[in-house]
Parts: sequence; structure tokens; C-alpha cells
Amino acid sequence: MGLGVLVYVPNVIGYIRILLILISWSGFDNPAVFVPCYVISITLDGFDGWVARRLDQTSEFGAWLDVVVDNLGRGMLWSMLYKWGWLVSAVEWCVFVCNHNTHGVQWKSSFSESPRLIQAVMTKGFKTPTGVLAIGGLHVLPVWLYGYQQGVLSRPLYVPEWLQLLVVLVLAGGRLLCLSVEPSTARVRARGRTNCAALHLGLPDKEQKQLGVMNVRFHKYRT
Repeated sequence: MGLGVLVYVPNVIGYIRILLILISWSGFDNPAVFVPCYVISITLDGFDGWVARRLDQTSEFGAWLDVVVDNLGRGMLWSMLYKWGWLVSAVEWCVFVCNHNTHGVQWKSSFSESPRLIQAVMTKGFKTPTGVLAIGGLHVLPVWLYGYQQGVLSRPLYVPEWLQLLVVLVLAGGRLLCLSVEPSTARVRARGRTNCAALHLGLPDKEQKQLGVMNVRFHKYRT
């Protein structure tokens, strides 16, 4: 990977998103600054992938940068919304490390042997009902909670109180769906790495199965 990848158009979009996140952070208490900057950053997240495919500028660095910027933005928002918000960010960073360390840019399309719940969420790049709900909980919930906290939903938008709470409940369900998938994803990745290690070591089938059983027991013990 040469230095030219740093100036790929989708990666430049990633740098712009980082700048928007920094502006959002500095203007957190001012909804007129925070909301447009953060929402534009989220919107660009869906645009950079299309640009990368359109211009044939996909890269491992771009895939890494995309998720890093996502985690930075959501981590900043969750941490500033609630004192315990860093826990949400910590889970997302752990999942990011497991996914990209094992499968790199193919992490979204490598779940054919995963449990059904993970497949239901991840299939077709989240373009399923459960996938859309999970993404809504992942990206939209913290922004909606910000609007609820800051009164943006009530005053400029005049969203009824009952509707605000209903949307919070729906999006929270999506985030819980994500939360249930994320640890399972990490375990699947770890097991996959153990199986790959067994193959590389040239172990017989019996020893590979024993190693797999030990790995499953280890993860059950940890969880």
C-alpha cells in the first residue's frame, strides 16, 4: 500500500468527517453547531463507501479509517451524554479490533458460519429489517438522545413527548440488538483464529477438534 492511498477521495472524506467531529465536540453545548456538523459526518459515512466503489479506490486503510471515525464520533457523543457512555464506546472498540484484526476489509461479508442472529443483522451489508434496526440503534440513538437532552426535539421540531420516548424505545431495542451481536461476533472471530492456527500447525483432525472444544470452553468460562 503506497502513500497515494492517503489522498484517495473516500479517505479525504474521512478526514473531513474527523474535522466535523472535532467541531461537534467543541460545540457540544450549542445544538446549532453540534447537530448539523455531526449529522453531516454521519451522512458522509454512507457516501464514502459508494465513492470508493465508484472510483475503484477501496483499500484496507480506507476500511480501517471508516470504522475508526465512526467509533470516534459515537464514542465522543456517548461519553459526553452520560458518565457511563464510555462503556458503549469500549465495546465498539473491542469489536472493531477483533473484526479487523481477523478479516480486515472483508469483515462485513464473512459471517456465513456465524449464528443466525448475527447473519440476520449482517446479511447484505445490514440491508435487512433487523440490520436497519441495529444500524438505527447504533448511529441514530445517540443523536436522538442528544436532541432529547438539549430540548431540540421539543422546541424547534415540536416532536410530541410521547413520540420522543417511543423513538427512544425503538432505537434502544436496535442498540440492544447490536449489543447482543457484538460479543458473539468477537467470540466467532476468536474461534475462527484458533481453527486457522490449528490448520497452519498441521494438526490432525482429532487434535483440531480438541483445540476447538478447549477454545469454546475457554470463552464460556470468560463470559
